[in-house]
Amino acid sequence: MTTQFYSYQPMQGHGLPHDPIPALIGPRPIGWISTCDTEGRTNLAPYSFFNIFNYSPPILVFSSIGKKDTVANAIATGEFVYNLATKELGEHVNTSSAALQHGESEFTLTGLATLPSTLITPPRIAQTPVSMECIVTQYQQLKRADGSLLDTWMVMGEVVMVHIDENALEQGLYTTARQQPLLRAGGPADYFWIEEQQRLQMYRPK
Repeated sequence: MTTQFYSYQPMQGHGLPHDPIPALIGPRPIGWISTCDTEGRTNLAPYSFFNIFNYSPPILVFSSIGKKDTVANAIATGEFVYNLATKELGEHVNTSSAALQHGESEFTLTGLATLPSTLITPPRIAQTPVSMECIVTQYQQLKRADGSLLDTWMVMGEVVMVHIDENALEQGLYTTARQQPLLRAGGPADYFWIEEQQRLQMYRPK
């Protein structure tokens, strides 16, 4: 039987009820990013255009459609914190994506508590099992293939301090599935999480 493909050029529109690409590249980890502005006011927002792009030093990267407060704060201060978004904290993650007036804090909106960072100013989320303090190394405005600029901003940061809840460690190993990290899966409102029975171990060939 011959496979039939639904094919389209993104520049001409997908012709479907919802853009499929975020689901095709998913589920994606969520960068729950906390920052401070130059006046010390806190901000918190989730970004599903997020991942790690280096081992040593670890470099975390997130991008934002529009130069929102998170991006502006990170660029202005050179600092941000990554906080692990979990299934248990899912409603808080979703609430923190609300559009607030400049200077209003999502920490207040969500009721999340904070913990002080060790090396940088932005606070960590107290309820999450993992946080990483980051120093901005680069940022750039993305552009199309023809060179025209997009209103999309990418921020890269070196991890300078890691915080892991000791309950998330088992014989010194981090238990990824036990934390049930929340993952964005595209669609209007689709999220997933992982569980231990989904684990598949494959060692790289030597």
